[in-house]
Amino acid sequence: MSGPLPNEEAGGPEVLGLGFSAEALAPLRRLEEAGVLTCIRWPGSAEDPADWLQGLWHRADAVVAVGACGLVVRLIAPLLKHKDKDPAVVVLDSNGRYAVPLLAGHRGGAEALAQRLAALLGGEAVLTGACATQERLPMDAFGGPWGWRRGDGDWSALMRRSANAEGAPVVEQHCGLDLWRGLPAWETPTQEAHGGAGGTPQGGAGPGAADLVISQGRGPGCRWHPPCLWLGVGCERHTSEALLERLVQRTLEAAGLAAEAVAGLASVDRKGDEPALLALAQRHGWPLRLFDGPSLAAITVPNPSARVAAEMGTASVAEAASLAAAAASAGASPTAAGLAPALLVEKSVERAGPGERGAATLAVALAPRQWAPQRGELHLVGSGPGRLDLLSGDARQALAKATVWVGYGPYLDLLEPLRRADQLRRDGQLTEERARCQEALELAGQGLAVALVSSGDSGIYGMAGLALELWLARAPIDRPSFQVHPGISALQLAAARAGAPLMHDFCTISLSDRLTPWEVIERRLRAAAAGDFVIALYNPRSRGRDWQLERARQLLLEGGRAESTPVALARQLGRSEERVELSTLATLPVGRVDMLTLVLIGNSSSRVQDGWMVTPRGYPGASLA
Repeated sequence: MSGPLPNEEAGGPEVLGLGFSAEALAPLRRLEEAGVLTCIRWPGSAEDPADWLQGLWHRADAVVAVGACGLVVRLIAPLLKHKDKDPAVVVLDSNGRYAVPLLAGHRGGAEALAQRLAALLGGEAVLTGACATQERLPMDAFGGPWGWRRGDGDWSALMRRSANAEGAPVVEQHCGLDLWRGLPAWETPTQEAHGGAGGTPQGGAGPGAADLVISQGRGPGCRWHPPCLWLGVGCERHTSEALLERLVQRTLEAAGLAAEAVAGLASVDRKGDEPALLALAQRHGWPLRLFDGPSLAAITVPNPSARVAAEMGTASVAEAASLAAAAASAGASPTAAGLAPALLVEKSVERAGPGERGAATLAVALAPRQWAPQRGELHLVGSGPGRLDLLSGDARQALAKATVWVGYGPYLDLLEPLRRADQLRRDGQLTEERARCQEALELAGQGLAVALVSSGDSGIYGMAGLALELWLARAPIDRPSFQVHPGISALQLAAARAGAPLMHDFCTISLSDRLTPWEVIERRLRAAAAGDFVIALYNPRSRGRDWQLERARQLLLEGGRAESTPVALARQLGRSEERVELSTLATLPVGRVDMLTLVLIGNSSSRVQDGWMVTPRGYPGASLA
């Protein structure tokens, strides 16, 4: 292994924003408010834009310029060094209609950034690269969204072969997720597939056997490295940091393993405050898993030590910790059938050199599943009622960013026009909400950005609550980032179509007793009637639950709601079959209501006039300023 170990220390990307005219202010402010830009040169600044950009270019991950492409080309030309080092550059017009990736489209992420900016601004990403226009996977960039790190190889030659249609590359995979083969953009090439721990540490079937290798090991061909390796570390108190660095480098190099494939470090809990171990984890961005002595003592290892057992309560730290961490990252025990980790490197010992202190042991295990929650993102997306023009910009950005969409099939169908060929769709069944949440969370925990889609608003009878419960049940080290993106709920759209029925206090009640006892639902209906709330009834009636709506109507009448109370039935909202029908509590056509209908029931002051339903902002006698 040549060169230093990669530094993956945590920290967001540095994205520069650059404007040249007053018209650039609006899009720059929108991107600043959305948290996209970290440093901005505002139009009208006294500082010369060329000088400003030159001073920050070396630390920038991306540059977003609002202006003419020609102007930006001339501005960045003197700064260009190499396509592997230059930041991504995206040019926007002042209206935010077009986002053009100008530099570092694949490896630098300019194309992906342009797609996110277009989604956020309601514009269009103008992509001219061969992979984007032909809907093929960019082999030099596609692994990043799958939680992998790029390794060695002649990537330029591989991309030239692909662009010149010289035949699909031969691909081998030894570890990590293989769901990417289901992408629409993947034209299945000749593959030499080796599963997970069954592959060799070097990950190659022979020199030149594959053009692209997805592996934990170094070797010939272009390499992507999923985070599947766990480094088990034991050390004496106050061991020198340089000693640990040397041990890691020497061990990985001797085994032909890639530092880019390391998921994290593991040790016994008594080493949780060891300065050198903490420094090693921080420097490389490797999470540290800790296990107590009895847990490690239960794991069978090839090199137990009586001396270590006497001191630590376990006969093994390095080997047992690496196996325990590899198993935990797969949500299994170290001996679980089918998910057992493999000990690739037995423990080796490194002792102090001149000027150093202590000694350390290191072992390496291969996990049966990749693990990188610190890279992963779980986005709860409210898709609204289904029409794309009613989808929020925030939700569009999350969908554009996600590698995988998870959701109920008919809901995903409505969003299908927005899905790119490099985004995977995972359909679930209507009653399998927990399974969908679990799959989305597991994929995000493996380092992917995942969109978990609900109709309407994800936080209103959607998936956000269940997903958050499952997220909170995980240990903090296993949690990917979590964000809820609101959508337009059925309640809001029904109100907009009917007029203005929600101008005063209102509540929502689901009539489905699948998750809530009917006694509780009745109690809520009585309370809503007594409180004179405008009421929105979700899940009002189905084939298997055909009596609840009529019972709710009777309860409201018994609670004092007048028979003349206006009622709006809103069905198939936001779709071509949309229909809104006004009725009263006395004439409510129960038989025409189904699960695609939302029922809005007014309060004592609600009325219908000229075909519109309205609830006054104040009760009779109230004084409005």
